[in-house]
Amino acid sequence: MNTFDITRGDSPVILGQPHGGTWLPDSLTARLNDNGRKLADTDWHITRLYDGLLDGATVVRSNVHRYAIDANRDPAGVSLYPGQNTTGLCPVTDFDGNPIWAEGQEPSEDEILTRRDTFHAPYHSALADEIERVKARHGVAILYDCHSIRSSIPFLFDGTLPVFSIGTNDGQTCAARIQCLTADPCLNATGMDTVINGRFKGGWTTRHYGRPETGIHAIQMELAQRAYLAAEAAPWAYDPKTAAPTRTILAKILKNLDHLARSGALT
Repeated sequence: MNTFDITRGDSPVILGQPHGGTWLPDSLTARLNDNGRKLADTDWHITRLYDGLLDGATVVRSNVHRYAIDANRDPAGVSLYPGQNTTGLCPVTDFDGNPIWAEGQEPSEDEILTRRDTFHAPYHSALADEIERVKARHGVAILYDCHSIRSSIPFLFDGTLPVFSIGTNDGQTCAARIQCLTADPCLNATGMDTVINGRFKGGWTTRHYGRPETGIHAIQMELAQRAYLAAEAAPWAYDPKTAAPTRTILAKILKNLDHLARSGALT
């Protein structure tokens, strides 16, 4: 089993997909409780949602489920949102705060380090290599990190999440023009709401790689799953009709970013 896959393209845009994988080693699956085995916190069908939206986009996707390791968390285990409820590098609860491991089967500190070396580090090594390859070709690289989540999770946030949550760590991880070109199609979408740097300001991936002064820009898109699933519950079925208008907006964003990077305006 490959723990990650790469689709290599010639665009300046790279799609990171750290949470769409559902694979776990049998040894870990056996240690999950019934709740954990539901894998409810997956970014369901994220690869399908973005498939074909931008010709030439490079895609780096993890196949490993986030319950083994969260590839969008600080490898040192530091919280991205101090003082707020969240899940860690190797989660012990789901997004509702409920245990996911059978009693006594939570990962030890040594096991967390092993999982980090086995799953987290290889994914980010591959992602870093693609960023450098793309930057060498174009003089600039835009990492667009693809995420999705249930619309309502009281343990993590109040109320209902907007359809589009855009994160740039308060403008630090990309050029202002990139944030605008990402946000504008969302803000102009009928019947879809948007927030910029709200509850989700960008995870470790966005914050780690986004260094605009070096020509590497990063932005996170967190989508509410009501924008493309038939229902935000098992069996988490993809709904092409629901997804169609969302895909139209996402395609516009990615094409705008591609054009901006190719134009030389970021170099």
